[in-house]
Amino acid sequence: MGVTDRAMPHCVKWVRYFLDYEAKYGDGAPRARLIDGFMEKLAGKGQSSGLREQARRAVEVFLEMGAGEGGLAVAEPIGEYAGKGVRSKPSVPVETGPRRAWRELETALAGEIKRRNYSPKTMKTYVTWVQRFGQYTKFMAVGEVSDEEAKNFLTDLAVNGRVVASTQNQAFNALLFLFRHVLKREYDLKDRVVRAKRTKYIPTVLTRPELEAVLGKLKFPHHLIVSMLYGCGLRLSECLELRINSLDFSENLVIIHDGKGKKDRSVPLPEKLRPELEKQTERVARLLDHDLKNPDFAGVFMPDGLGSRRARREAKEYHWQWLFPAKELTLLPEEGAYRRYHNYKQSVGSAIASAVRKAKVPKRVTAHTFRHTFASHLLSANVDLRTIQELLGHSDIKTTMIYTHTVQSRTKKEKVSPLDLDWDIG
Repeated sequence: MGVTDRAMPHCVKWVRYFLDYEAKYGDGAPRARLIDGFMEKLAGKGQSSGLREQARRAVEVFLEMGAGEGGLAVAEPIGEYAGKGVRSKPSVPVETGPRRAWRELETALAGEIKRRNYSPKTMKTYVTWVQRFGQYTKFMAVGEVSDEEAKNFLTDLAVNGRVVASTQNQAFNALLFLFRHVLKREYDLKDRVVRAKRTKYIPTVLTRPELEAVLGKLKFPHHLIVSMLYGCGLRLSECLELRINSLDFSENLVIIHDGKGKKDRSVPLPEKLRPELEKQTERVARLLDHDLKNPDFAGVFMPDGLGSRRARREAKEYHWQWLFPAKELTLLPEEGAYRRYHNYKQSVGSAIASAVRKAKVPKRVTAHTFRHTFASHLLSANVDLRTIQELLGHSDIKTTMIYTHTVQSRTKKEKVSPLDLDWDIG
């Protein structure tokens, strides 16, 4: 089966959860779609990516055990695990014909994305849109799919789905990738698609008193995490994925590796946070010493770009440790070992929501609000827009220009000579 005796109790637990999820949300949906929904449910419950992968593997192994002629039988657990709460389910037919072809198409899409070293988030988004496209076409034969079906799908999103322009563009790009790199077919929609209406989006920004009020209600480690979001203009994923080697105290820099679009950049290390960051690196060092006493500790989760041998060799080295590590180790059944993950997004989000309530700030505040506030406050301080673009890691200045709507204009509208302005032009 590919599951060790040691890992079996964990697998039984995940299968039980999955069967409960299927009983509640299945309603005849394809198993592949259900597994994806199950993963999203686990993410919403705050489960780490390591545990989610453990759950996915457990479910996939369990389903493979029942594969045979005529269908996929989900049987009672056997051996010492029989009777421990895993409920039997009636046989479910194996996906065949067009649906199986679409499943294979999703696999091929994921392979092409991974080969180009796109981010896991991009892969998940594109695969999800292809799944929705398949459902829209009623899983028509893959060989018959053309850009006409794509046009109808994208138009339906705007007209009936009433999605915003950015969502429709996301679907457009996913299908473009599918047609060009997987199906190897033409994708020429030109102006045939009804475009979703663009909405004028102005990001939520905190005032300085509001910011200080929220920070004052946060406890360790969330106070330091949110301070980094604001002080460095980081996305939440960028902040949580910082490692010890991301901090360059000698040059006063924070290095962000593999940010959005797989781009690296550096931002100034806030002097006010330096003492606390130095203390945090000391905490991480003590935690690593503790972990190394565990014979089953295999180190931290390593970047995908590293070779497997190097990743195994360096996973226990201090400079690779997370700056904001998770409290608990994650068990990987296939390795029979434990690894350390970083702090969880859900934990930070809950802490922020609680702090905002306690601070009585009458705004919808998320982790990304602090990045918006970083940019807006710099703009208010007359920092050049191009500099802000570089700090945020935006590829297009138009994206950064949204922050011009969050501050009062200081542009002089009256006609005047620069010789008469009240500053030293020398």
